[in-house]
Amino acid sequence: MSSIDDIPALSGELIIPQAPPGFKSGFIGIIGRPNVGKSTLMNQLVGQKIAITSPVAQTTRNRLQGILTTPEAQLIFVDTPGIHKPHHQLGEVLVQNARIAIDSVDVLLFVVDGAVEAGGGDRYIVELLSKTETPIILGLNKIDQQPSDSQLIDSTYAEIAELHQWQMVKFSALTGEGVEPLQQILTEHLEPGPYYYPPDLVTDQPERFIMGELIREQILLLTREEVPHSVAITIDQVEEAPTITRVFATIHVERSSQKGILIGKNGTMLKAIGSAAREQIQKLIAGKVYLELFVKVQPKWRQSRLRLSELGYRVEE
Repeated sequence: MSSIDDIPALSGELIIPQAPPGFKSGFIGIIGRPNVGKSTLMNQLVGQKIAITSPVAQTTRNRLQGILTTPEAQLIFVDTPGIHKPHHQLGEVLVQNARIAIDSVDVLLFVVDGAVEAGGGDRYIVELLSKTETPIILGLNKIDQQPSDSQLIDSTYAEIAELHQWQMVKFSALTGEGVEPLQQILTEHLEPGPYYYPPDLVTDQPERFIMGELIREQILLLTREEVPHSVAITIDQVEEAPTITRVFATIHVERSSQKGILIGKNGTMLKAIGSAAREQIQKLIAGKVYLELFVKVQPKWRQSRLRLSELGYRVEE
């Protein structure tokens, strides 16, 4: 499905080598319900944090590509938003992008929560996947959280896999158990192909995008249900100096009450968010960071296609 024409334009500093004989490559879509551990799995596979994780469902918004290069293959993982019933324009854009990913990759990894039995949300995705010709692997995540007798849980997924002739594999994205065999199975499903990216690259996303995601992750972690998904981040300015990188970012919310929660009493919450995000950004760029955050109210931005586009959320082509 992929071709040499799909190779992205990269700066002259990044060299894409010639692939050795027998080398495999391809795009792998990670599909599943919200909060089944797709982003955690991608981070585990590529070996470092590129996708944000949160106990809050529907964390992933953009189709984030993580890249794993081994001596045998280059696996490009597309982490999609959790497929769910949308309740606003943002939700519709996210679900539409996830559906587009189903037919635009070489292999699909359908990730489910292996700690609970298959439910209606899983079967909804099964129905979507049954209409594609893309090879599918059913991945049971969270085996570290399974009860001692997991036979009943496993059987509900084994029944789905058998009906559709999908290969099933169990793993824990959190602990890494079973991830190596999963990686091997995914590699086996790829066709011979070129390097699409330089071997040492782990994501195709620019640093500014990752910075914004790291700030949003801390908001989700620190405010939980108080400011769930009514938040978007724009990186307004990045100033690089020899000893420090200065980052100026704006947090967009829908209501004045959410702005109050994010700032907190005497600015304590915003300070906590900034401090935690700064630590994560310092790991990303491997250097000292000064981070300044601003909060701006954008009423009903999730309902407006124009606002969504301005904030970087648009339907994939």
